Formats: sequence, structure tokens, C-alpha cells
Amino acid sequence: MGTAQADSLKLLSLHTVHFINICSKTSHDQTRRNYYDHKKIGIIGCGNMGGAILYGALESGVIAKENVYVYDINPKMREKAAGWGVTVAANDAEVCDKSELILLAVKPQNAAEALAMCEKSLDGKALMSIVAGTSVEKLQSMTDGTPRILRIMPNTPAMVYEGAFALCSDNDLKEDELTAAKTLYETIGIVEMVPEHLINAVCALSGGGPAYAAMFIEALADGGVKQGLPRATAYRLAAQTCLGTSKMILEKGLHPGQIKDMVTSPAGTTIEGCEKLETGGMRGAVMECIKAAADRGNNF
Repeated sequence: MGTAQADSLKLLSLHTVHFINICSKTSHDQTRRNYYDHKKIGIIGCGNMGGAILYGALESGVIAKENVYVYDINPKMREKAAGWGVTVAANDAEVCDKSELILLAVKPQNAAEALAMCEKSLDGKALMSIVAGTSVEKLQSMTDGTPRILRIMPNTPAMVYEGAFALCSDNDLKEDELTAAKTLYETIGIVEMVPEHLINAVCALSGGGPAYAAMFIEALADGGVKQGLPRATAYRLAAQTCLGTSKMILEKGLHPGQIKDMVTSPAGTTIEGCEKLETGGMRGAVMECIKAAADRGNNF
């Protein structure tokens, strides 16, 4: 088989997979819409993350604004939610009372108070929590009822609809609730299912990842500036390079090693730069970074 023919077959295969994914997503979306057509969703906490999830769900048409109840202790956040056309509840208890699927998106120090206010109105309902560092067991101890709980680890790129969400696979949500939850978060990012005992590894990787990625982009830009590039130009080139590389991995299915090999020609400039990264211990430093963050999470 010739190279051109092989490339054509590979392209056809990619298009076929893409078509299958679209068909699967359409079926998934229908399940999600059917669920939200007759269910009310409540959101306790409408700050950066809670607000991003709500706005993404509304913009994508996953949920209708008349089916959403929101409360936040911050009047500005309540005003923001009201501007999106959802019902702003009087307090946390009303959110739980009026909703079947509730998202808890408050700061860790406010979680116990918020759940205590709900009393038994959470009983028999589905509770999704993005509260950092708070296990399902701890959440259960804070509630007066017996809700079904799904713990979720988000990350800040959800604010620009490019989030990475890890949903705990060891949950007791009903099948339709879990499907609706998964596809809700898919409106603003990707979703992976992981057991709760690995959630601190996720926190270390994708939770803290935006900080590490930003540091790498900053370092790339500093290198460009040292070579004479204007600062603004260097930041744009560095950020776009990381964005484009990520898309090659996620959308084209390329292995990171393949991308590196595509750029590193024999005796070229890039392989010289790669050698400096290797001798500088970049891989080991990054792996130690993830380990340190995960260890810290395990010790909370």
C-alpha cells in the first residue's frame, strides 16, 4: 500500500470515528434533554465555577432557565444569576426543596452551613458536589437526609468552556441522573470517570494543571523575550502554541511523542532545545510536582 493510500485510509478512519462520535453524542443529548425536560436543577453557589457551569448549560440549551433555582450568599452573584433569567431562591433550603438534582458549588468552609440549612429536603435527591477537598463520607455527615451523592473535581478552564471534569465512578446516582450529570459538564469541557480514591491525583493533575501550564507558557514567553520578541507577542505565540498542541492530541488523537518527533528534524534547532529540557530535568520535575500536590491532598 502506498503512502498516499495509507494517509487517505487514515483520514477516512478519523472521519468515520468523528461521525460515530456525533451520532453517539446526539443520542446522549436526547437522553439529557428528556431528563431536564421534567426535572428541576438547583445550584447552591453561583461564583466562578458554579456560574460557569450554569451559564454553559443555559447557553447550550441543555437546561431551560425556568427549570433552574439558584442561591448564593453574595448579592452580586444572585444578581448575575437573575440576569440569566433563572429563579433566584430566598435561601439554600428553597433551592433543595424545589429541585431534584442539586449542585453544591460553595467554598469548603461554607459547605456544612449550606447543607445544614437544607435539613431533610435533600432526602432521596441527587447531590453533585464540586466542593474542594470534601469526601462523599464527609458530605454525608453534613446532611440531615440521605441524598445520592456524586463528587466532582472541576478545573478553572471551565470558565472558558474548556474544563476537565472528573466524576467519581463510585457513586449511587440513578442511571438517568448520572447520564444527565455527565452530559451537563460536557457542555463546558471533557468528562472522565475515576474512583474517589484517585480524586487527589486528579486534583494534582488537572486541578492544579492550569497553574503549571501557565508557568510553562510564561517561561516560553520569557525565552522569546530574551531573544528579542515583544512581551505581548511572546505571550500570544506561547499560549497559542500550547492551545494548538493540545488540540492535536485531543482532536487528532496524536501521541505527544509523535508531535515532538514531527517537529524535531535531525541536527535541527528543536532537538537542541529538547536536549536542554532533558538535561534540566523537566520531566522529573513535573512528575515530582504532581506527586507533591497529590501527597498534600492525601494529608488533608
